[in-house]
Amino acid sequence: MKLGVAQKIIEEHLVKGRLIPGEEIGLKIDQTLTQDATGTMVYLQFESMGLSSVATELSVSYVDHNTIQDGYENADDHQYLQSVAAKYGILFSRAGNGICHQVHLERFAAPGKSLLGSDSHTPTCGGIGMLAIGAGGIDVTLALAGSPFFMECPKIVRIVLHNRLPPFSSAKDVILTVLGILTTKGNTGMVVEYGGDGLSGLSVPERATITNMGAELGVTTSIFPSDRVTLAFLKAQGRAQAWREILPDAGAQYARVIDIDLATVVPMVAKPHSPDNVCPVKDINGLAVDQVTIGSCTNSSYTDLMCVANLLTGRRVHPRVSLVIAPGSRQVFRMLAENGALAAMVTAGARILEPVCGFCIGNCHAPCTEGVSLRTTNRNFKGRSGTPSASVYLVSPETAAVAAIRGVVTDPREAGFDDPAIACPAIAVPTAFVIDDSMVLNPPPPAERDAVTIVRGPNIGTPLQLEPLADFLAGVVAIKVGDKITTDDIMPAGRRLKYRSNIPKYADFVFEPIDATFSRRCLEYKQKGMDAIIVGGESYGQGSSREHAAICPRYLGIKAVLARSFERIHFANLVNYGIVPLVLASHADYEVLQPGDVLEISGLLDSVRQAESIVVSNKTRGMTLVGKLNLSNRQRDILLAGGVLRYARGTDDR
Repeated sequence: MKLGVAQKIIEEHLVKGRLIPGEEIGLKIDQTLTQDATGTMVYLQFESMGLSSVATELSVSYVDHNTIQDGYENADDHQYLQSVAAKYGILFSRAGNGICHQVHLERFAAPGKSLLGSDSHTPTCGGIGMLAIGAGGIDVTLALAGSPFFMECPKIVRIVLHNRLPPFSSAKDVILTVLGILTTKGNTGMVVEYGGDGLSGLSVPERATITNMGAELGVTTSIFPSDRVTLAFLKAQGRAQAWREILPDAGAQYARVIDIDLATVVPMVAKPHSPDNVCPVKDINGLAVDQVTIGSCTNSSYTDLMCVANLLTGRRVHPRVSLVIAPGSRQVFRMLAENGALAAMVTAGARILEPVCGFCIGNCHAPCTEGVSLRTTNRNFKGRSGTPSASVYLVSPETAAVAAIRGVVTDPREAGFDDPAIACPAIAVPTAFVIDDSMVLNPPPPAERDAVTIVRGPNIGTPLQLEPLADFLAGVVAIKVGDKITTDDIMPAGRRLKYRSNIPKYADFVFEPIDATFSRRCLEYKQKGMDAIIVGGESYGQGSSREHAAICPRYLGIKAVLARSFERIHFANLVNYGIVPLVLASHADYEVLQPGDVLEISGLLDSVRQAESIVVSNKTRGMTLVGKLNLSNRQRDILLAGGVLRYARGTDDR
């Protein structure tokens, strides 16, 4: 059988199931990564399993999301993460060392290995030929314990890239072009694999930009072959020994093939409020800009920021614009400082942040009221920036830098600079990066770990204690939402993220951006002994892998979610926390459901065990509707047990 790159790595790691698209498979996980916004719950759950150390080849705990010490909560969480890493044999990347995806790409990612991360942008490392998948934290917990990661065996979509990018067009414009083709909906159960002669002109950082934003497509992951370009990057990182060549077989079969001529790719922009709301930059030329932010795990590499520095050199940021730049890693930061690029940025009027996620998750540098913010980040969901009324546009570093100078959106090809090749020269990947891993702390030897004391501040809580699934469910529709509801809509980040380790407190803010009274109503239902139900439209649960978007609703008494369709990670998170996800059989069923409706399901246990659909009785309206159970046999057992931790422990005590 002729295989592509993704299929080869999947086959090597296959421990359960068959390499047949649509079937559930289990994969051996070589590496894991967590970040501080999701990692605390991962490790609290790992502690509850009673194991002495992790079972993976390599696991890294990063602090990169909440490095602003706003109150004691973040600092306490970071102490917990550092101590638990030492206790269980996990590398710990300290605050200031960089964004998890950028640092992992530089220092740990390896072609042909599997990586599971509790962050939806883990596929960044697919740029180096790694099978890198984002997942809910509890799935990472189980991988740390040595369990396989289960997923649907994907269909592979091949995107063939031809020729080379012209000046002022970049990898960001490539992935925005792809988003214009595939959109953010309807791509679950797919992997995107890139190929073609155009690969020779794309560096590993450029490839990583493309795989990073592949998360916005809703696919399982994206991947590039491991070739001589990959080897050159690993040599420059002092890690040539990690390289292996992985190319697709001639004649490999794909579910779909898409051809893109890189020579025709133009500067693109994603307009508010979705990454697939794309058009050429020239279509919005002249739009006044209030803020420009450059960085995040998408576009904060050395080559990205050197391009920005070149454009800023000898120029000034427009008086109306606030320009914020965040390098992706300490390595990048140091190299920019040593070669003078940082000075050029500061001289131009840029504000420089430490290497963090920061503004990408609305944790700092929110735009002004009704402001226009151009960002090189990967998401522009409404309110994610920290300012609900702001309009966020996603662009390349080149387009962002030009707008910062001009004060208005400008197609960088029309910026009035001299020869584009001089104004925006191609930035080569260095032949040798500065290597300094001193801010990655190694755990003590196994014999010394028993002496490690785990530090627990008052914000450190405990995992939810769940009960087995009941045979009868009676619940009130607590909220009805529309299409493309994100996990940011369900569980806001920004200033609320510091409560991630304290479920009762964090649960106060479920659906806060849409309905600030939601949590209070659910608790009132709960006090009356009533369950609650959520109704959603298409692509429910887009965006972040944030499992709190399932944990906190479950804490509030949510027992089922009825939606037109679900996104992959959130669907898995709902099952893992014992919430029944039902796909509404028709749009008419969605339309008739309203907040306050009382729904009942009888014989739920038998239905979950063996049925393909469930009849739901709407007592308020005197009618019934059908919800489809798109579950594997393993997921059925998880729901019956009351959640994946109970299932893994074998504690189904019904």
